[in-house]
Amino acid sequence: QVQLVESGGGVVQAGNSLRLSCAASGSDFSSYSMGWFRQAPGKERVVVAAISWSGKTTWHADSVKGRFNISRDNAKNIMYLQMNSLSPEDTAVYYCARAGYGSSWPGLEYEYDYWGQGTQVTVSS
Repeated sequence: QVQLVESGGGVVQAGNSLRLSCAASGSDFSSYSMGWFRQAPGKERVVVAAISWSGKTTWHADSVKGRFNISRDNAKNIMYLQMNSLSPEDTAVYYCARAGYGSSWPGLEYEYDYWGQGTQVTVSS
C-alpha cells in the first residue's frame, strides 16, 4: 500500500517562504515521477510542479516559475516543494502525488495514481 504524507503547510505573510515535504512509503519511490498539485477555494486542482524519477528533470507551472522549486531525495523517500516569495494567490491546499507508469509529462491529474491527504497553505497580505 502506497502512502504519501505531506507536511510543512501553515500560515505565512506575503513575501515569506515555506517548504513542503512529502514522505512516501510502501512503494519503490525512486522509480516514479512525482508531482505537487494545489487546489484553491472554489477552483480546480492543478499541477504546480513535477519531477522525474531521478530528479534530473523538473517542470514548474508558469504561475510559480522562479519562485517555487521541486526536489526529491530518493535515499530518504521524500519530495520537497520550496516556495519563496509567497503571495495570497498561492493560498490553497497542496497535494503530493505519484505519477503512474506511462504518464505524460508533467502528467494530467488522472494519470497520478496515489495522493496525499493535502496540507493547507495560507498566505496573508
